[in-house]
Amino acid sequence: MSHDPWLQNYDATCRLAQEIAENIHERNRQQRTGGNPAKINMTLRASLQKLKQNISQLREGLLRISSSRRIMQPEADRRQNLIDELLTREKKLNATFKGDITEPESARSTLMSGGPAASGGSVANPWLVNESEETKGLTFGEIKQHQQRIIQAQDAGLDALAAVISRQKIMGQDIGNELEEHNEIIDDLAQLVDTTDSRIRNETRRVKLVETKSTSCGMLVVIILLLIAIIVIGVWPV
Repeated sequence: MSHDPWLQNYDATCRLAQEIAENIHERNRQQRTGGNPAKINMTLRASLQKLKQNISQLREGLLRISSSRRIMQPEADRRQNLIDELLTREKKLNATFKGDITEPESARSTLMSGGPAASGGSVANPWLVNESEETKGLTFGEIKQHQQRIIQAQDAGLDALAAVISRQKIMGQDIGNELEEHNEIIDDLAQLVDTTDSRIRNETRRVKLVETKSTSCGMLVVIILLLIAIIVIGVWPV
């Protein structure tokens, strides 16, 4: 189970809504059988007020964690849908408590005809909002277990997603470190190329200087040889 405080508060609010639905069902049963529902009505009023406060806290908590970007937008949208469902359930529970919505005839006939409730069994609460095919006919305990399994599966999915994100973060850090090392190597190579290029230019200048000096020396040798020929022979060579 996740240790996310918001999800824990949501789970507690769902349990409270289910308890209220059970108590309304029991209050209606007492009214039909001539019992005194005064005590359970007091409990229901306090529980409905507590449910309203819990939903408000869930809405404020979601706003805080969404604005601080502690969860991704798809998860924020999913949680907002959960809050909307709770608001719808709260309105129907309040309407049922006040008598604006009457109990379905199918549930009434089941109770009056000595169905599962009369024989000591349990009847699925008729005030659960928009029951799916998976939960129809289940008791409150079975519905609670079903919801817990769903929440556990969602938590497992979130944990897996968090693990994937953590691995991607580590991979990104490793890639960043490798890029820094490559940049350092490139800088070293650039510096080495600059140094080598400077040396090549210096050596080229030296070679040109040597060639110039060699040419000058060759001309000087030719002139000296001509002068020697003049002196020895006494005439200019033809």
